[in-house]
Amino acid sequence: MNDQQPYPIGDAARRSGLSVSAVRFYADAGIVEPAYLSQAGHRLYDVDTIARLELVRTLRELDTDLNEIRRLLEGGTTLHELLTTHLAIVERQERTLRARRAVLRTLIKQGATTAQADLMHKLVSMSDEEREQVIDDFWNDIGEGLDVPDGFLDRLRTMRPVLPADPTAAQLQAWIELADLVRDPAFRDEVRTYLHQTYSTDVGRDIASPSFQDFMYESGVGLFEEVLAAHRAGESPRSPWAQKTITRFMEAAAGVSNTPLTHHIRNRLADAYRQIPDIKLQVAEEDAASEGPVYDTTHGRYLSLVAAVNGTAPEVDTTPYDWIAEAMRAPTDHT
Repeated sequence: MNDQQPYPIGDAARRSGLSVSAVRFYADAGIVEPAYLSQAGHRLYDVDTIARLELVRTLRELDTDLNEIRRLLEGGTTLHELLTTHLAIVERQERTLRARRAVLRTLIKQGATTAQADLMHKLVSMSDEEREQVIDDFWNDIGEGLDVPDGFLDRLRTMRPVLPADPTAAQLQAWIELADLVRDPAFRDEVRTYLHQTYSTDVGRDIASPSFQDFMYESGVGLFEEVLAAHRAGESPRSPWAQKTITRFMEAAAGVSNTPLTHHIRNRLADAYRQIPDIKLQVAEEDAASEGPVYDTTHGRYLSLVAAVNGTAPEVDTTPYDWIAEAMRAPTDHT
């Protein structure tokens, strides 16, 4: 194309991707006026004006306001400023649409009523502080009169949802479901019952005690990994390697509470680990006998939704509890 050659409106329209009527409209609106007028009064466009028409077409396809485009072409703003502003608008619209989609999907899934639709809209529109309060209210109610070791509930409270600033539709949907769930008194009763039945027994209290929890998740992690390494290597739980690692682990665990590692303590720890898969099996059997998963209606459901809100995969417990329990058992049990 000859840069100095003027083009009639039809050619300008074709080269810019606009219709003739659109080019005429932008000229009449004073947005992109022709470079020249022929002696016969026909509008003529050069390379610069055609490039401006191409820019206008692109911005209009992005739904940019005509006044904003006019300000840009008149030098009242820069292209970077205009695009940055428009991007912020588009992202805000995207978040709004994403929230609406999450509400609609949840309503369709649950067959909700008009009142529930209003509630879900409020849930998805909550501030960070309001979401925190919903979870705090849930755990405050759960902890009322719950007979578990001191500090255990505080550890459970740390597992909470944190909705990101730019959540996906799936994260929003999980938050709506979780917020609706934790407000349900029946669900709160089920979680409280589950925690009481699991952690108020002698063995359960051992597992939930602050010293055991701190050891398992902090100071004893390295020692426990050595135990798991013996299992992964195919060692028998009574092999010298397994016994050496498990004894070091238990001595450290007992040392947390200044308790000597006696045969009684070994067997008590073994019983604690042995009961963990039994609890899981009991839950699985209850799941199979019911219309829906029992564990998923209590604390497990809470954790899975928290993981979905946070965008993390739920942890899968692959701990070889039976192997560890056998390794922990005092050697005199064989005699």
